[in-house]
Amino acid sequence: MKLKTLLSAFRAPKPAAFDPIAPESGFYAMGDIHGRLDLLDRVLRGLPDDLPLICVGDYIDRGDDGAGVLRRLQASPDITCLRGNHEDMLLAFLDAPQDKGPRWIRNGGLQTLASFGVTGVTQTTAGIDLKIAADALRRAMGPELIDWMRLLPLMHETGNVTVVHAGADPAKPLDQQAHRTLTWGHPDFLTTPRRDGQWVLHGHTIVDAPSADQGRIAVDTGAYATGRLTVARVIPGEVSFEST
Repeated sequence: MKLKTLLSAFRAPKPAAFDPIAPESGFYAMGDIHGRLDLLDRVLRGLPDDLPLICVGDYIDRGDDGAGVLRRLQASPDITCLRGNHEDMLLAFLDAPQDKGPRWIRNGGLQTLASFGVTGVTQTTAGIDLKIAADALRRAMGPELIDWMRLLPLMHETGNVTVVHAGADPAKPLDQQAHRTLTWGHPDFLTTPRRDGQWVLHGHTIVDAPSADQGRIAVDTGAYATGRLTVARVIPGEVSFEST
């Protein structure tokens, strides 16, 4: 073996090894809903009540009934709801509409505004008109729903499984992740396995089929466009999937 090849082999990192999936107790995890109240209701009607349900975030935008989805989830305290980047964008719009509004509107905010009865907004709306729209949205949502969104947690941990919206920095412990990383993702998340044996269940990135591999469990099957809303059943030693 040549010296260069020998050195390369010596320096190559060992493949990441992952212990079997071992939550402290089993649970269901639902992928990104994005305004598809019809799919959410279908899943909830058919889902057994043997395990608790966790939703990974992105309840609004793109689909037509973000308002209905939020109200349905808010009225279901037995469901654990995490916060996604689209919830972040809506709240940022309420706090700073003229600055943060254009980005949210370009990423599906128009559909959510319409679902709350806020009309007259287009992708070119700017300035004071965005503030007027934010005020109208605030009135339509009401303080209880807005406060519920602000209090949504960023992660749910059980055993060696952590549920987040978008992903995690594989180089940092899960309790040291930045808010933006958990809601928007990290450039190394999908390519670099973690080294601590923790499995990360996530949405945010649309996949053709759900999967559990290399410490990552992906459940976002693009429900708003595909009509396939996916739920993972996670129990000690096993992950299985069902989609609408």
